Amino acid sequence: MKTPQRLQTLVDEGLIDTVVRQLMSGKEAMVYVVRCGEETRCAKVYKEADKRSFRQAVDYTENRRVKNTREARAMAKGTKFGRKVTEAIWQSAEVDALYRLAAAGVRVPTPHNFLEGVLLMDLVTDANGDAAPRLNDVAFSPEDARRHHASLLREVMRMLCAGVVHGDLSEFNVLLAEDGPVIIDLPQAVDAAGNNHAKRMLLRDVENLRNFFGQYEPALLKTHYGDEIWQLYERGLLRPETELAGTFVRESGPVDLSNVLREVDDARAEEAARLLRMQTPRQ
Repeated sequence: MKTPQRLQTLVDEGLIDTVVRQLMSGKEAMVYVVRCGEETRCAKVYKEADKRSFRQAVDYTENRRVKNTREARAMAKGTKFGRKVTEAIWQSAEVDALYRLAAAGVRVPTPHNFLEGVLLMDLVTDANGDAAPRLNDVAFSPEDARRHHASLLREVMRMLCAGVVHGDLSEFNVLLAEDGPVIIDLPQAVDAAGNNHAKRMLLRDVENLRNFFGQYEPALLKTHYGDEIWQLYERGLLRPETELAGTFVRESGPVDLSNVLREVDDARAEEAARLLRMQTPRQ
């Protein structure tokens, strides 16, 4: 196919030899299958802020660092330069998270380069060598549902041990490779220790996995792994190999109404995002 303009720089730099085809177009980026020497990889081309629908919520961007006070002021004022800085930070968050998680042994696509708003990384494939499907596109037996759910919980724990919470984990951003699930789409990843909303996001990530796989194995719907994982993390006892019970007894105390309302708003926003993802064509 004809090389898209956004990929031409990578071709000129010798990072990409040929563009094979467009793989998908999502809410925040377009993804292409490319050839790099003998390797087949994918190139994620981030859309400009005014051409995508993903909302950079304050909860996600909390505590993300900028280079200087000039950039901080520009971001706060929403100037053209400030929006550019915000966009750069948003994109680099995924790149940084991928390198950090890959180094920690988390099952994410191996990143290779990031240039001019394009992330070059491994193509996740199925048993036939084709692009791996999302979990949402696959039906599971109860046994497979339990197995993949346990595998992903292990990855969530490994991520948290590396100090990262995905923040938007669901069946829409996990690919089923030949050798098991691979986690993708990390621009909203947050620092577990530096973001005040990290616990809420971790609990939501785990709940999303429970609800999805619970469609195929109802016994999973009775589990409470999220609270258990976070409590172990807070106490400094969490390890990737930690055996979980799936049960948790909450301490009684006054209800935090503001937090309850936030959860309701998050649920509404997540459902709207889910419906949008279902309407987005996968090519």
